[in-house]
Amino acid sequence: MEVKGFLLIVMAACSSAMPLLSLEETDKWLLAEKYLRRFYHLDAGLHGNQNQESSMRTKIREMQSFFRLQVTGRLDDDTMELMSMARCGVPDVGEYNLFPRNLKWSKNNLTFRIVNYTPDLKKSDVDQAIRRALNIWAGVTPLTFKKLHEGIADIMVAFGRKEHGDFNPFDGPDGLLAHAYPPGKDIGGDTHFDEDEHWSKDSNAYNLFVVATHEFGHALGLAHSTDPGALMYPVYTYSEGYPLSEDDIAGIQALYGENTDRKKVKPKPDAPDKCDPLLSFDAVTELRGETIIFKDRFYWRLHPQFVEPEQHLIKSTWPSLPNKVDAAYENPEKDLVFVFSGIRMWALNSYDLVQGYPKYIHKLGLPKTVRSVDAAVYIPETGKTLLFTEENYWSYDEKTSTMDSGFPRSIESDFPGMAEEEVDAVVYQYGNLHFFHEHTKFEYSYRYRKVIQIVRTNSILSC
Repeated sequence: MEVKGFLLIVMAACSSAMPLLSLEETDKWLLAEKYLRRFYHLDAGLHGNQNQESSMRTKIREMQSFFRLQVTGRLDDDTMELMSMARCGVPDVGEYNLFPRNLKWSKNNLTFRIVNYTPDLKKSDVDQAIRRALNIWAGVTPLTFKKLHEGIADIMVAFGRKEHGDFNPFDGPDGLLAHAYPPGKDIGGDTHFDEDEHWSKDSNAYNLFVVATHEFGHALGLAHSTDPGALMYPVYTYSEGYPLSEDDIAGIQALYGENTDRKKVKPKPDAPDKCDPLLSFDAVTELRGETIIFKDRFYWRLHPQFVEPEQHLIKSTWPSLPNKVDAAYENPEKDLVFVFSGIRMWALNSYDLVQGYPKYIHKLGLPKTVRSVDAAVYIPETGKTLLFTEENYWSYDEKTSTMDSGFPRSIESDFPGMAEEEVDAVVYQYGNLHFFHEHTKFEYSYRYRKVIQIVRTNSILSC
């Protein structure tokens, strides 16, 4: 992949070969053209060409495949939403983890220099973010980084806006956040941040440490990853803690080897494989006609009209939620989804956090001895929500906002066929409860009080 000297080309009008489009459709098409030319090498010479629409749709499919969206070749809502997200300015096409020709530095002792500073942060905060970001990569490789205060360093770090001297302009607030060039002479290794963004050391704006760590991955030779759990995934997502996944570490160590002098770190898990025969779920809920399945830092979104589920990071959709979800359920009458993690619960109205949350789960009437909820499900016919904790469950009356008397009760006693198994997740669909325990799903008839089918957990994911 050649990253140097990309030009952001502004399009004029659609090709005469294209069908007549509405103003809204034309705007979408022009936005997509600009995105695909920058990140997927859509030929700039296609304007007016009879093959333009076909080439566009090929590139749309390529982009949808990269981001693990439904591959339709159309500019559907999910595709347009992803195109509008804040992201890295380095293109996505190329080899999976490494730049073509496995570009890497021929030495392990590299230098860096911070040419200028953003006014958004104290100078010391910028210094710390850049040093921490480089140390992340040094921690898993033999690489070392020495700071220079003048002269030319291997990695020149700078803040700039719009056209800033490399013929690779930024685009103003949001959109492109930063870009970096692969190892090499002159501009190789240089890393630029868009000064039109607001930079922070927390989650209130774009976190400089997170973005810098991603960009230095490019400066060391890594390209973008298709794994949404990897730091080298192109779309910006803030998360706390250690930033590298197994995919990131495997990629950088393929170039430079391991750091044998350092204690091994525990990477973030890669995105779970939906067809892993031993897959288990953390939580399952309905959301306005779709099914949401939580697993680790991720969730799958199942739309009834699509065969393939979409996988996303929890934080990319709900930044206020924790990285690990214990249980979740939807109350469609209130148009709310409740999410549990530890002793706290969140209420969501679609993608918005309801004011006043999170709250402690004991506000529902659970005793203080209950430290987490394993699974939760709302039964529309009764207006009750069942909360499962270890081998027992509770019944919560949504109308009166009180816990029903006589609980907790035994899961084994009230749900014959479930034995003494704890419940990982549960969802109510078409009169049946779907209980998930490890890699097994029990379909349970709520009316007849019996298990009517036992299948693998990931059968719900078309596996």
